[in-house]
Amino acid sequence: MNKTGTLYLIPTILAEGTAEQVISPQVKDTVHNLTYFIVENLRTARRFVKLICPEMVIEQLTFVQVDKDATPAQVQASLKPLLEKGVDAGIISEAGCPGIADPGAEVVKYAHQKNLKVIPFAGPSAILLSLMASGFNGQQFAFHGYLPIDKGPRLQALRQLEKEMQQRNQTQIFMETPYRNNKLLEDLLTTLHPETKLCIAANITSPEHEFIHTKTIKQWHGNLPDIHKQPTVFLIYR
Repeated sequence: MNKTGTLYLIPTILAEGTAEQVISPQVKDTVHNLTYFIVENLRTARRFVKLICPEMVIEQLTFVQVDKDATPAQVQASLKPLLEKGVDAGIISEAGCPGIADPGAEVVKYAHQKNLKVIPFAGPSAILLSLMASGFNGQQFAFHGYLPIDKGPRLQALRQLEKEMQQRNQTQIFMETPYRNNKLLEDLLTTLHPETKLCIAANITSPEHEFIHTKTIKQWHGNLPDIHKQPTVFLIYR
């Protein structure tokens, strides 16, 4: 039986100029020895590889894109070199840790179905870092991804999250497309109970622009930051 390849989960940076601080030597050494990558975004993945391993020739590497629109057939095809030729591969998300709120999870799921070895590396995760810094319940929490775009369903979702927060004593974590951040903040302030606590965690790991603060909804009134187009995680708890 032919030896199969190993699938490495390669964390990437959340903020520009932070690779030296948040990417371990183990990750760099592993990337240096890989020639095949399964990535969420071709451009950012190539740039990241060149950033942490400048000696590598990008044109000699293979990058296969598996994004949120990838079909099951494309996911399966991305692992063929590991199954048929024993090639090792690295999964690279657009930002943060692959498999966490990331289409790379589908690749990992199929890898396990085919009994491939999967090795994750520690790295920056906006979800976990925001939870750590929020002061909220780290024993029970739920991540909900992106809330509905339309106002009616979005307000309904916020009310439901607040209800689950109280019933389950559970931190609720969610995100928004950065250019809609300020609008979401307005909805949070007009929808949630004044004593519900809201943590706003923006530009996580950025040495100059990181903003992580927890206040009650009442305290946030009149003191909202401008986080327009800033990558942000929102957490609520009481």
